[in-house]
Amino acid sequence: MRLSNKKKTPIYSFIQTILFVGIILGIVAFFVERYKIDFLGWESYLLIVIPVFVGILYWSRGKHIFEYDSDGETLTINNYSIVPFFKDQKKDEFPKYKLQNFEVVNLIFIKKLLITIHSKKNHHLHLKYDISYLRNKEVKDLKLSLRKVLKTNKEENQLVTETV
Repeated sequence: MRLSNKKKTPIYSFIQTILFVGIILGIVAFFVERYKIDFLGWESYLLIVIPVFVGILYWSRGKHIFEYDSDGETLTINNYSIVPFFKDQKKDEFPKYKLQNFEVVNLIFIKKLLITIHSKKNHHLHLKYDISYLRNKEVKDLKLSLRKVLKTNKEENQLVTETV
């Protein structure tokens, strides 16, 4: 199964542009109001605080683009941001049989996918991905696919232990 929200990149770019323009207009309006008009008083600080707060909420949600591919024998997960100064890309590829567990953490504004994989020498590796920008249907499809992989892994482990 393949899952990607890459088609929404123009929407995310538009929202970021609106946020940048809002922050710049808020700063300009603050200085104009503070030094020319002086109508709002201390409330003029809200012209800066509100757009910056909304921007922080938007950018703190994590990476915008999430791509998942479970076709074949490997799981491929790619997670990256479209913001130029947050260009850290997280790309992982591992065999399906190494998947041990997964969990979707759903906070108010933030959703994270936590995956535990089995590595060499009986170590467990924990991987974290931002899935805040996925719709609920996409998150359900992702959970369904990962559950299917876990079920297949359990069945194969039972077959191996029965033959031994």
